[in-house]
Amino acid sequence: MRFVTLRRSDGTTSAAELVDGAAKLFDAPDVGALITLRAQGREVATTGELDASGLDLAPVVTAPGKIICVGANYKAHLAEMGVDVPDHPTLFAKYSESLIGPEDDIALPAMSHAMDWEAELAYVIGTEIRRGSEAEARDAIAGYTVTNDITARDVQFRTMQWLQGKTFEGTNPLGPLLVTPDEVDHADDLEITCTVNGEVMQSARTSDMVFPPAAVVSYLSHIVTLKPGDLILGGTPSGVGHARKPPVALEARDVVVTSVESIGTLTNPCVRESSSTTGEDKSGAAA
Repeated sequence: MRFVTLRRSDGTTSAAELVDGAAKLFDAPDVGALITLRAQGREVATTGELDASGLDLAPVVTAPGKIICVGANYKAHLAEMGVDVPDHPTLFAKYSESLIGPEDDIALPAMSHAMDWEAELAYVIGTEIRRGSEAEARDAIAGYTVTNDITARDVQFRTMQWLQGKTFEGTNPLGPLLVTPDEVDHADDLEITCTVNGEVMQSARTSDMVFPPAAVVSYLSHIVTLKPGDLILGGTPSGVGHARKPPVALEARDVVVTSVESIGTLTNPCVRESSSTTGEDKSGAAA
């Protein structure tokens, strides 16, 4: 099954299932809410149908209770960054304000001049899990989607903590679909790519992950209860701009295209914020 969250003409959003060229609408504001309601054993009414072509799509999960991200999770990416393979997942969090839709503009903040791409597989929790085994964790995943953890490298590395470079508002595309595990064999070996202005920057397979989704979910569940609708970003493969010599950063009017085989594609133009919208002066210092 394949689900989307679409924007309605009245300014609301709705979860929908794509079936035979139609979007079957549900009485739920987004796919995360639909998953949560079903996990509670509640029947979710359908509210109509739309043609599935030309939909205005929101982030497939708009308000996750948690967004947990895995860093340093592809072997080739660790090699390009000169980092040893970790014994445990590297984790950080971000906020839902960072999320944008699959064709929305990426906001390049005025305070950063080192915005980088990070194509990633993401996955959404479908049932509550606490201290689960990897087998239980695998069963707790509702589905898989596509994301790009656009990162302000110069801000990220101001301190030892990464959050400030990872959660700029309006930077993180997510979608276009949530695809159920049965359709993609739990994303064990899918191609993942990122292009910038048509040039391939990242090309890898999810089988290169150090910690695959079930291992990450099991590990996290021993730290905190994971609940339906929680979103996990699975880490990026090699090819990021920061690791290039010299480093490469995103600029205004660049177009970032992120794809995961059998799941979908994000196409996001980059737009530079003006300093007047961010509280920053032209030098990037805080106003």
